Amino acid sequence: MIKEYIRYLKDNPKGYWFKAKLYGWGWTPAKKEGWTVLLVYLLIIIVPSIFAEKFIGRDEEFLKYYLPLLVITTALLIWICYKKGEKPRWMGGIPNKYKTKEDFSN
Repeated sequence: MIKEYIRYLKDNPKGYWFKAKLYGWGWTPAKKEGWTVLLVYLLIIIVPSIFAEKFIGRDEEFLKYYLPLLVITTALLIWICYKKGEKPRWMGGIPNKYKTKEDFSN
C-alpha cells in the first residue's frame, strides 16, 4: 500500500503542494513546500504553548493571546492549502489507477 500511496503523491503534473487526502476530506502535503508550510504551522502553534508559562501568568491571559494565534494560523493554513492544493474531495482509499495487480487478486 505504501508504494501505491507514494505513486499517488508523485502523480502531480500540476505541481500541487497539497493533494487530496486518501481517506476523508482535506489535504496532505505532496511536495517539500507543503511539508515546509505544515512544519512552520506546527512550530507557530507549539512553541508559544511551551514557553507561555514563563510569560503568561493566568489561564485567561493564555487564552486571550493563544486562541487568536491558533484561529489565525489555522485559517492561514487552510487558505494556503486551498490556493496551492488540488480541490479536496471525499476519498475512500487509493484510486484504482494507482493500485497494482497484486491488490486486485485479494
